[in-house]
Amino acid sequence: MTVILVIIISVISVIAFRIKKLSYMFDLTPYRVFRNREYYRILTHAFLHVDYIHLIVNMIVLLSFGLSVESIFRNLQSYDHISSAKLYYGILIFLGIAISTVVTLIKHKDDPSYSSVGASGLVSAIVFTHIFFQPMQKIYFYFAIPIPGIAFGILYLLYSSYMSRRKRDNINHDAHIWGAILGFFYPVIISPELIKFFIDNFK
Repeated sequence: MTVILVIIISVISVIAFRIKKLSYMFDLTPYRVFRNREYYRILTHAFLHVDYIHLIVNMIVLLSFGLSVESIFRNLQSYDHISSAKLYYGILIFLGIAISTVVTLIKHKDDPSYSSVGASGLVSAIVFTHIFFQPMQKIYFYFAIPIPGIAFGILYLLYSSYMSRRKRDNINHDAHIWGAILGFFYPVIISPELIKFFIDNFK
């Protein structure tokens, strides 16, 4: 599923780079979501990106961590911890896109000038689901410094929270934060007994 998702997002994003009006039609503009009831934007914005760098970084992270989470879910299914790896991974994808937009929708619902695109909320959700199951596995901070996943997660949330308060760039840090929170707690939501996998990694 991850490979298919990466291909779909990449193709749609590249098309939108060439046909600029697609971004306007399908980006996340909370004002239009509520005023015009264009609820589809809550999902479609994740299939668009600002530029090639934005797209490539998101797709590299999505591919590497998505394949890992898919493998973890298949193992959970084989041991009857979950009923269907594909189903629960699909739900994670859907919620990772939708839930990560909630704060943004509320915060900017009266601002017609605000819009955002990108799969960053989804990517954060998948990265943090990975961290839940592999909290001590090294993740490269800024693609250079190897640190335990749980430490990376804490630093990531602190940084995103700080940047969200500053409001000095065009990055939707709120989506990063809420995607991460959703992803980390998702395993416990679908099966509370999975908390033991997180705890066991610290023994």
